[in-house]
Amino acid sequence: TPSEHLHQKMSENGALPLRGKVLTVDTMNANVKKVDYAVRGPIVQRAVQIEKELKEGVKKPFEEVIKANIGDAHAMGQRPITFFRQVMALCTYPQLLDDNKFPEDAKNRARRILQSCGGNSIGAYTTSQGIDCVRHDVANYIQRRDGGIPSDPDNIYLTTGASDGIVTILKLLTAGEGRTRTGVMISIPQYPLYSASIAELGAVQINYYLNEEKCWSLDISELQRSLQAAREHCDPRVLCIINPGNPTGQVQSRQCIEDVIRFAVKENLFLMADEVYQDNVYAEGCEFHSFKKVLFEMGPEYSSKVELASFHSTSKCYMGECGFRGGYMEVINMDPEVKAQLTKLVSVRLCPPAPGQALMDLVVNSPQPGEPSYQTFIKERTDVLSALAEKAKLTEEILNTVPGISCNPVQGAMYSFPRITLPERAINEAKAKGQAPDMFYCMKLLEETGICLVPGSGFGQREGTYHFRMTILPPTDKLKIMLNKLKEFHQKFTQQYS
Repeated sequence: TPSEHLHQKMSENGALPLRGKVLTVDTMNANVKKVDYAVRGPIVQRAVQIEKELKEGVKKPFEEVIKANIGDAHAMGQRPITFFRQVMALCTYPQLLDDNKFPEDAKNRARRILQSCGGNSIGAYTTSQGIDCVRHDVANYIQRRDGGIPSDPDNIYLTTGASDGIVTILKLLTAGEGRTRTGVMISIPQYPLYSASIAELGAVQINYYLNEEKCWSLDISELQRSLQAAREHCDPRVLCIINPGNPTGQVQSRQCIEDVIRFAVKENLFLMADEVYQDNVYAEGCEFHSFKKVLFEMGPEYSSKVELASFHSTSKCYMGECGFRGGYMEVINMDPEVKAQLTKLVSVRLCPPAPGQALMDLVVNSPQPGEPSYQTFIKERTDVLSALAEKAKLTEEILNTVPGISCNPVQGAMYSFPRITLPERAINEAKAKGQAPDMFYCMKLLEETGICLVPGSGFGQREGTYHFRMTILPPTDKLKIMLNKLKEFHQKFTQQYS
């Protein structure tokens, strides 16, 4: 261009030094380059391209892309809970408080939230730790959930989804260099937020494997093996648990949680309990136990020692309100000086989104018996959770009819993580293309059927095994179509490469 030509002439005349860009792939933060987030990786990027191609009239062997890659309930057609949206509408546009179409309990919740906001507006900044009345409601909710074990609002931090809280706590814990660098124990398979955050912060990822043969259970002997191996090269300080599990859908037994707590005390580890799927429990005989409840029921020998951060969110369970980015964390037994540093750290980002905080309040302070919205709320909540339980069973049953696919029971959460057997020829072709074999499989599935799944390699898996993660969120009729398409594809793929 003329300006570039002029710049070059001036550089030649000595007026301006000729310089490259300040920020290049070579000069950027090296840790960012190590970050990998499979849930929105190459498969999803290709799915978005295919959607554009379909809109432009490009002919495909399918009419739509079914995105079963991410736990985004509303995008999959789940209806919002009426009461939540009524209160959010009232908070966002308070003139509606004069409208008699809205029930009184929704108006009361909205007034209470607005009175806690600066200028009675949800558009104002809130305190960094979160709106005071919301933190009190969260503490009351935890106390009710855990059978009366006290919860202190001062230990509650409202967050931008659970992810924000998880990254913040990992940031506090990451320290040291070389062999003293913080090691973070994460389950394999894991939710890629953990590996991505560990990479970005420059901490050390320590893998412990869940037992697929025992329905993705957690073995203490495997935790011990993983910890001992890691102590050769880093300082393991943190143990992360996802319960109910993502991507594996297992629900931990009370005994398992007790064993994990004992292990954390013995090995002096900080515990992080990701409990965002706490209402998503489907299998008979399974029940959600919060780490905090079990910890306190084990007595002061444990409850006075274990440092615990637990996380919840508005994005999952029956709510599915991912876009509001609401969440909270509760910290237990945190050193007061560190807690002051945590409060300082969250204040740098001013506050979590006020609408997300308001929505979190409604989750923990939902309609009660006798209130006008109660019957509708309970019906909608029950319908969502019953449909998910039905789809969890359906997914397991249909996948297990396919030779070469085996699926553990989906006890909870929103995903199945079946194991797939791939022919040797397919594995070799994938490797020749520089792709993980299950990535190759999932990409072919997308191109031929329009089904978008995430390969197991994006979550971690035992060497020589292959999986994919699939949400159980599509409407039942669409889920059946998707599972049958998947069945046909797998049979065809196996024949093609055998």
